[in-house]
This record gives sequence, structure tokens and C-alpha cells, in this order.
Amino acid sequence: MRTSKYYRKYGRLYGPHFTKELCNFAVSLMEDGKGPITPITKEQLESKMKVQGIKLENDKLHDAVYVANMCKADYLGDAVPNNDYNLCMYVKKTIDDPDGYDG
Repeated sequence: MRTSKYYRKYGRLYGPHFTKELCNFAVSLMEDGKGPITPITKEQLESKMKVQGIKLENDKLHDAVYVANMCKADYLGDAVPNNDYNLCMYVKKTIDDPDGYDG
């Protein structure tokens, strides 16, 4: 598979992480089975994490925002019980996974 020069430039600048623009684009394509999701913003996620007393150690750029919205689209209310604590813990476990990968 060939990659564009723009993708390679993006990778050199940001590595495997989501910028705000790339995160917004990816999240705009997410659906929950009933249609497009209402995205969780960075500010909303940070507020939820603070209220739940959950702190991220390895978050970069907008990676956690992407993960939160992916959870909302694919898992919340099904594999992950539908509440803020479980959403925040999903994000924490994914972002701070010790044997996970960067990005």
C-alpha cells in the first residue's frame, strides 16, 4: 500500500498521535448503530476524568479524545456499561496500557 507524501509528513511531525483536526475528522465518521455520535470534546472528557478522579499518564495531543469517542460509538452501553466512570476507565486502560503501543 502506498502512502501519500502528506501522510508521511504528518507522521514525521506528530508520530502516531491524533492532532485536534485529525481527531475531529475521524470522530465525524463514527456511528453508534443508530447514526452519527454526538462527539465528546477534549474539555468534556477532561471534566469527566476530573470528576471521576481518574488521571491519564500517557495521553498525547488528542489520543484520549479519539479513544473516548471510539468507546462511545462501539462499546458504551454494550461491552462497557453506560456511565461516565466506565467510559473514563476505558480511556485510562487504553491510553495507559503498559503493554500497549505509542499512539
